[in-house]
Amino acid sequence: MKESKKDQTGQSRRDFIKNAAIASSFFIVPRHVLGGVGFISPSDQLNLAAIGAGGKGASDIFNASVNGRERVVALCDVDFSGSAKRSVENFPNAKLYADYREMLEKEKDIDAVTISTPDHVHGPAAKFAMERGKHVYVQKPMTHNIREARMLTEMARTQEVVTQMGNQGGSNPLLKLVQQWIDEDRIGAVSKVQVWTNRPVWPQGGAFPAAAPGEKPDALQWDLWLGPAPEIPFTPNLHPFNWRGWWDYGTGALGDVGCHLIDIPFRTLGLHYPTDAECSVGSVFSKMWTADYHPEGCPASSFITLHFAATAKSKSPIEMTWSDGGIRPSHPDIIPANDDIGGANSANGVLIIGEKGIISTNINDSSPLMPKLYLNDGTVEIGPQTEEGMEPEYGHQRLWVDACKAGFGSKEHQGLTSSFDYAGPMTETVLMGNLAIRSYMLRRENSKGQMEFFGRRKLLWDGENMRITNLEEANQFVGRTYRPGFEV
Repeated sequence: MKESKKDQTGQSRRDFIKNAAIASSFFIVPRHVLGGVGFISPSDQLNLAAIGAGGKGASDIFNASVNGRERVVALCDVDFSGSAKRSVENFPNAKLYADYREMLEKEKDIDAVTISTPDHVHGPAAKFAMERGKHVYVQKPMTHNIREARMLTEMARTQEVVTQMGNQGGSNPLLKLVQQWIDEDRIGAVSKVQVWTNRPVWPQGGAFPAAAPGEKPDALQWDLWLGPAPEIPFTPNLHPFNWRGWWDYGTGALGDVGCHLIDIPFRTLGLHYPTDAECSVGSVFSKMWTADYHPEGCPASSFITLHFAATAKSKSPIEMTWSDGGIRPSHPDIIPANDDIGGANSANGVLIIGEKGIISTNINDSSPLMPKLYLNDGTVEIGPQTEEGMEPEYGHQRLWVDACKAGFGSKEHQGLTSSFDYAGPMTETVLMGNLAIRSYMLRRENSKGQMEFFGRRKLLWDGENMRITNLEEANQFVGRTYRPGFEV
């Protein structure tokens, strides 16, 4: 049975926080007289917790605390001996947990959580928290698979919780310049978008590392790190970062930066679910004539093509291509040969190509967006190439906290750039690329005793029903199986 959101007085704590400012107007003595200048009443603070307190999780929970304006009451991590020590030092009064389920069952006063774990735990942890009425901030990609993204998007509405995905560049104010160029029809009808990255920058494309149970660090809770993934002995070189290249835990280059890069055209062009997906991947040959085959992991490089129906902003059908592993598009003729495309050294970027010109941007994480407009008539407009005086991560976590305090459906909530209403469909689009990659690697023995790759085709996608309509075997990658206790 779903836990009640109301306490014994019939008023939820979040309603109390929301209404505290109204009630305080009836006090005769000003609050700053009672508590000093800058004093924040405990009832006005949000009780925050982190699920994943190291690495990116350390900055997520620190930024969410807004320099101590909010109260961090608990930290959860499977290994407090590593980078999570930074969060312990920042929040010495927070209670420490290894299991987010135990933390959320015991710490009833938690209002909101940041979730900054490996990708495979995003969905289970967010579901567990939202079922208990907690607001959630979830690192990108929002989930490990498409089915989870759809479920969490719908759950956020039914549970009436405030959500935000951690693609902080969505809150970059310079993105409004790109949106303005699109809305003013500066480049005309858009027919093509090209997106690329230098990722992976971690080991990827080879054989899965060998297990070594005797090497497990004492501080690491390995079973909890595995979470929903199949149980295996401790395997070095997965925790804390190199899990990204293995499908049981990570989502490869697309999962790492797809929600930063694809966000730009998806947002500014008003895109929705793609209609199809097609891919090819780079082959590695350790011996003559036989490509290495490691379907348990992401490839060293890939090239994805997605198609989208016309929208109010894009006006015509759009083809989007994605390439990773350092493969980038050719330099457009209207961009001077000595200019970078995308970001510095053309390592990552987006080209939005219209009938009258091209918009070029960098990756949209915390790197400079570097927006540039090139028109066929020779006009060039260069936006800011550096970003001065920006709030940490463009205030992405702080804006979410403010929306949590204002409440579900508030103008602050509606103003979030990556609530699940937006981030869910965008994440599904990113993960469609991975569905295509995994389908590309499907093989079976044919009547001649040869291995036949039967998934190497354009996959037709019914977005509303989350189904590939022309290759049933591909639908296994829409979701996943879960170990008991971590189901979504």
